[in-house]
Amino acid sequence: VQLQASGGGLVQAGGSLRLSCAASGLTFSNYAMAWFRQPPGKERQFVASIHRNAINTYYTDSVKGRFTISRDNAKDTVYLQMNTLNPEDTAVYYCAARTGEYCYTGVTSYDYWGQGTQVTVSS
Repeated sequence: VQLQASGGGLVQAGGSLRLSCAASGLTFSNYAMAWFRQPPGKERQFVASIHRNAINTYYTDSVKGRFTISRDNAKDTVYLQMNTLNPEDTAVYYCAARTGEYCYTGVTSYDYWGQGTQVTVSS
C-alpha cells in the first residue's frame, strides 16, 4: 500500500493550497480517509476525515469553514482544499487510510500513512 501526498508549499497568509493524496495497492473505496498535520515541535493532530463513500466529513474546529476534504474514488485520490491559510496552519500534512467506512480522529485508528507534504504559511 502506498499513499503519495503532494501539493504542499510556501504560501502567504490568506492564501490557498490544495493537497492531493494518491493511493495504490488497496481498494480505495473500502477505506475511510483522513488528513492529519504535525506542526513543528508538536504531536500529529487530526485535521479532517471523509467516509469511504463521501457521505460524511469531519473537521477539527480550527479548520471548519476554511478547509474542505473530498475524494474521487475513480481516481483513488483524496484532496484537502485549504483556504484562508494562516501561520498556525504551518505543518507537515499527512494523509491516512482506515479500513472500513467510518471516520475517526485518532492517529492510532488509521492503518496506512503517506510520507507527508510540508505546508508553510508566512505572515
